[in-house]
Amino acid sequence: MPVKIRLKREGRKKKPFYHIVIADGRAPRDGRFIEKIGYYNPNTNPATIELDFEKALDWLLKGAQPTDTARAILSYRGVLYKKHLLTGVKKGAFSEEEAERRFETWMKEKEARIEAKRQRVQQGIEDEHKNRLAEEAKISEARAQEIAKKRAAEAGAEAGEEEAAAEGEEAAGAPAAEAAETAEKPAAEAEAPAAEEKPAEEAPAAGEKTEETPAAEEKAEETPVAEEKPAEEAPVDEEKPAEEAPKAEAEKPAEETAEAPAEEEKKKEGGEEKAAE
Repeated sequence: MPVKIRLKREGRKKKPFYHIVIADGRAPRDGRFIEKIGYYNPNTNPATIELDFEKALDWLLKGAQPTDTARAILSYRGVLYKKHLLTGVKKGAFSEEEAERRFETWMKEKEARIEAKRQRVQQGIEDEHKNRLAEEAKISEARAQEIAKKRAAEAGAEAGEEEAAAEGEEAAGAPAAEAAETAEKPAAEAEAPAAEEKPAEEAPAAGEKTEETPAAEEKAEETPVAEEKPAEEAPVDEEKPAEEAPKAEAEKPAEETAEAPAEEEKKKEGGEEKAAE
C-alpha cells in the first residue's frame, strides 16, 4: 500500500478539527502516522488551513496519494499547481523562472479571492449584527408601548375604583344626612312655639319702650337747637362785652326795687295777723 496524505480527526463532538498527516495506507484513520504537515479547521468561515508547503510538495513528488479532502486542501493552497509547473519544467515546456512567475501570479490572485471572501463574510456578520440590533430595538419599543398601555389601563382602573368608592361613600352618607335632618326637624319645630311665645310676652315691654321713645326724640330734637344757639351767640358775646355790663348793672336795681315792695307786703300781712290775734 502506498503512503497517503490524509486527515486525522481531533476535537470534540460536533466541533471537529483535523491534522493533515502522512500515514501508511494500512493504518486506521486516527491511528499511527509518519509525519504531520499541517491542520485544517472547518469551524471558521472561511476555513482555516495551515500547511507546510515544502513538505507537502516533497511527499507528492515522492508518490504519496492524497485523499479527496486532502487533495482539495492541497489544491486550495497551490501545492498541486506547483507540482504541475515543475513537471512542465522537467519536460522542457518552459523554464523554471517562468514557472515561478506563473506560480506567484496565481498565488496573488488566490490571496485576493480569499481576502475578498473574508471581507464579504465579515460584512455579512456586521450586517446581521445591525439587523439583529434593529429588530431588538423594535421589539423593545413594542414591549415598552405594551407596558405603557398596561400601566395606563391599570391607572384608569384604579381611578375608576377610587371614583366608585367615593360614590359609594357619598351614597352611604346621604341616608345618614337625611336621617340627621329628619331628627333635627322635630327639635326645630318644638323650639319654634317657645320662640313665638317669647316675642308675645316681650311685646308690651317693647310697647312701653316705644312710648318712651317720643320723649327721647323730643330731647334729641331740642339738642340741636341748644347746640346751634351757643354757636350763634358766641360771636355776639365776643363783639359786645362792654354793652352787657351796663345792662347787668341796670337790671340789679330793678330787681332790688321789685324785692322791696314784696318784703313790705309780707311785713304788713304779719302785722295784720298779729292784730287779729
